[in-house]
Amino acid sequence: PRPAMALRHIIKRRKPPPGLDAILPALESFESAMRDALNEPIDDKLRHELSWRVHRIHHDQNRLIYTAHYLEKTLSTPCYKYLVKIKAADDNLIAKWRKPGYERLCSLVAIQRSATNFGTTSICRVPLRSRRGQIMPNVNTGCVSCASDDGGPIWWDDPLPKRLEARVLAQRQDEGAEPGPMAAEEAEVEADEE
Repeated sequence: PRPAMALRHIIKRRKPPPGLDAILPALESFESAMRDALNEPIDDKLRHELSWRVHRIHHDQNRLIYTAHYLEKTLSTPCYKYLVKIKAADDNLIAKWRKPGYERLCSLVAIQRSATNFGTTSICRVPLRSRRGQIMPNVNTGCVSCASDDGGPIWWDDPLPKRLEARVLAQRQDEGAEPGPMAAEEAEVEADEE
């Protein structure tokens, strides 16, 4: 969830701890990108695609904070707690990233059982090598794969990494690829001609 007020106004009201200046320009650019995503025209999009860009920006912003605080140790604990307090960082998502198996989680929506029809986790949590049929993004988040062994998250507008593309193609060849809808139509046309 985003703060209702712009980040620069919040920082003027609540004095930030020292050391936040290094990450502040990046946070402001994420806020600007989020504003653009929310004001984007919706004419040419499907209903479920409207929130995909918002989920991606939210993930990228929190990943930046997580990397700066836990991996690079360039963001101090008071700065991190300040960002959580002003809701610039999603503490629940970052806490999940620290647990084994959730290191590359795209969004908390992906693991909410109430967000799926059958009470399971999202399709993006299933590794690409275990999927059958067409590879589609999660309807809610736009994530194709955020399983730990896929090196994700892979978003809807990202190209499939070469190593994964080769693995998926090899799997489809081993299983004997099912004919697509065009092959069925061609078979009907051939039957009508005879």
